Amino acid sequence: MSRVADAIARAKADGRGAFVGYLPVGFPDLQTSIRAAVTLAENGVDIIELGPPYSDPVMDGAVIQQATQAALAGGFRMRDLFTAVQAISAETDVPVVVMTYWNPVMQYGVDRYADDLLAAGGAGLITPDITPDAAAEWIAASERTGLDRIFLAAPSSTDERLDLVVKSSTGFVYTVSTMGITGERQELDKAARTLVARLREHGAENACVGIGISTADQIAAVTDYADGAIVGTALVRALGDGGIPALAEVTRNLAAGTPSAVRSHEN
Repeated sequence: MSRVADAIARAKADGRGAFVGYLPVGFPDLQTSIRAAVTLAENGVDIIELGPPYSDPVMDGAVIQQATQAALAGGFRMRDLFTAVQAISAETDVPVVVMTYWNPVMQYGVDRYADDLLAAGGAGLITPDITPDAAAEWIAASERTGLDRIFLAAPSSTDERLDLVVKSSTGFVYTVSTMGITGERQELDKAARTLVARLREHGAENACVGIGISTADQIAAVTDYADGAIVGTALVRALGDGGIPALAEVTRNLAAGTPSAVRSHEN
């Protein structure tokens, strides 16, 4: 079983959904971003999602864009991603997945990227802007290394697309709650529940819902029908506004959306 799927299985064994927390690498600086990711693990996150900054994000909302632009302005380089993954993995057994646009992976070299991520202790990739039918090289690299490959499913996806995504994904399917960019929303689209049901019909074992989730109540609502909830903007805002202490508090509060309020995964 993959490390990501295993983390979700542990959450299920506890009678709850998994809590996936996103933060950009290098924000507000590299060392703080490493400490921030470990803070997520210490305060209830089951899976850490790291986003390397990218100059042309198509899916990121304003809060995440500002953070990633600050990281780029601060001198982020691709090698910093692997440095961060290695440092985080040395301090916690919570699996670390990388949410990356595809162009940086291609520029770095798909096999080299996979090998370096594995060597650093990473668990897999979430690839928002590449579809399984265009990802043969990455699928081969992930099968060789054992890294999870997490593709996206959207409310607009056809049944044929969902079938391909389910068959091609490992760990979980990233289930987009609504059409559009990331960010907090007062109400999640009901389309998310329908999409998870459709994914189940196509054989998906794990579907985690992301985009627009920012409160413990929303996490509770999502994990009533999905296997996990993904939170980004609320965590990035907390880190930017109040540093590590604020991030820890917000993470604990969000973790209250599952029955076990705070869960430490430290070695």
